[in-house]
Amino acid sequence: MPPAVLVEGLKKRYGDVEAVKDVSFTIEPGEIFGLLGPNGAGKTTTIRCLCTLSMPDAGKVEISGKSVLENPALARQRLGYIAQAVSLDKMLTGRELLQLQAALYHMPRKVARDRIEQMIALLELIDWADKKSGTYSGGLQKRLDLAMGLLHQPDVLVLDEPTVGLDIETRSAVWQFLRQLREAGTTVLLTSHYLEEVDALSDRVAIIDQGKVIAVGTPNELKDRVGGDRITLRIREFTPNSEAGQAKTLLQDLSCVEEVIVNEAQGNSLNLVVTAQSDALITVQQALKDANLPMFGISQSRPSLDDVYLAATGRTLMDAEIAASGSRDLKAERKQAMKGS
Repeated sequence: MPPAVLVEGLKKRYGDVEAVKDVSFTIEPGEIFGLLGPNGAGKTTTIRCLCTLSMPDAGKVEISGKSVLENPALARQRLGYIAQAVSLDKMLTGRELLQLQAALYHMPRKVARDRIEQMIALLELIDWADKKSGTYSGGLQKRLDLAMGLLHQPDVLVLDEPTVGLDIETRSAVWQFLRQLREAGTTVLLTSHYLEEVDALSDRVAIIDQGKVIAVGTPNELKDRVGGDRITLRIREFTPNSEAGQAKTLLQDLSCVEEVIVNEAQGNSLNLVVTAQSDALITVQQALKDANLPMFGISQSRPSLDDVYLAATGRTLMDAEIAASGSRDLKAERKQAMKGS
């Protein structure tokens, strides 16, 4: 049986920007698969290529063994796509938007009518179905968007940042609904930069950074690969390079320490992978004290997906988000300057 989704050697460039450099992964039928990475990592470009909204420069993309590039119409029948930004005609009611969606997919009238009623009930839109969508809250708009994406009963549902901007209660409702879809046999691909969302929902995860897949596996597999517990410490609030280097040399020689990473983006904090022993924290603190090194702060935790990203790239997802945001701001400033000159 072919995978529900196959992406192999995907590449996509926009002018001088290589948005996707080399992305490969497979998704099994009935699986929730997460694409995790910071904004600008290539997640949205990847799913746009999968959903026939962009033509890749190279690579293979298949849905249930059928080429998306060679059979785009067939791919659209088997895919449901929910974009990050909800785009609804605010003058139409929820029911009218669903009827329009059914017409676009050439669904027979009776099938469409029955299916619309099913979606309205499933997503708890009964009290709102005949009101204009412009009166909906953000959470209701997201539910209607999900209903539209599921109306034609796709084999694969693709969601780009499905809970951005939603309150905690609505996010929880969306999570529960996605789990119900999986139990019913629908394959779900979601992109997110929310660590807890991907960790909680995904059967498997691909982590993307700068247009490349840097890790694939179940959340537990990925966390197990980076070793034992994590200790994060700061020598000072903003540690000089010399002291960070001295602390790294000192700590990486301890028997309980497996790896030390200096996180320059966070004031030269030190991120340690330590063996799962109860006195690792005490051992590290004593070593710093014996070396007359101060300690601004220290904490110990179990590995997270952010630790996986840190181990692979040397920075956290938050650091990557901040760097991407700064890069976008700089580009905007340059464009503005060029206009003014």
